Amino acid sequence: MKFQGVIRKMQSEFKSPVKYYMEFDDDFICLNDLLDKEVSIKFLNYFCLSCEREKEIFRQGYCKNCFFEQPQAGDWIIKPELSKAHLNIEDRDLDYEKSVQLQPHIVYLANTGQIKVGVTRKTQVPFRWIDQGAHQAVELVEVPNRYLAGITEVAIKEFISDKTNWRKMLTNESNELDLISCKEDIKKHIPNEALEYYIQSNSQTDINFPVKEYPIKPLTQKLIKTQEIKGTLKGIKGQYLIFEENKVFNVRSHEGFVVEVSF
Repeated sequence: MKFQGVIRKMQSEFKSPVKYYMEFDDDFICLNDLLDKEVSIKFLNYFCLSCEREKEIFRQGYCKNCFFEQPQAGDWIIKPELSKAHLNIEDRDLDYEKSVQLQPHIVYLANTGQIKVGVTRKTQVPFRWIDQGAHQAVELVEVPNRYLAGITEVAIKEFISDKTNWRKMLTNESNELDLISCKEDIKKHIPNEALEYYIQSNSQTDINFPVKEYPIKPLTQKLIKTQEIKGTLKGIKGQYLIFEENKVFNVRSHEGFVVEVSF
């Protein structure tokens, strides 16, 4: 079978294991059904997710112009502490920024091979954790805007990394970690402005990914270099497809690529 369309991040269902979908304009593929099957992803051209032109993708599915112009790619996306919508200050588009920044956000601890701290909108729980390949997560604070989440993350990352080590995540070097104890220990580092939003509950989310074989030393594959990724699909974790022979394909980093998927 063959499908053609623009790559966007994989959509997921929180099941055990997680169910993954690659969605195109008029169709979709349930990727779990392709495990142990030969899959080919062939690069055809580009499609900017903003201006919809056939222009080389720069970052996050956008061409270079759109990346530096669109509010969806503002610096506050990666650095939430830079959010200013709560002060009624515009970055690129105040209406858009208010719609995203002025809603409940969660600061969390997750196990992605090591403990990390992160920020997500409440509506993105647990999908943000799935996208990062976390198999354990606990919520630390629930704050009313992105700025408070950002300054909380900045304070905590002095002690816990905010980065995901993608190699550790993909090789499954993630022993069970005591996130609850870590949460209790880190509470003293939460800024005073956010301390009242500390979540007392010690509920932990556990996530099981559809992986039949983990890579030993992941070898990342990029369509811009190889034009085609081909092999037997052995698993899906985070936003990665795991193929035989240690090959891995980061779907998220290929947003905006027009491809033909066959199996």
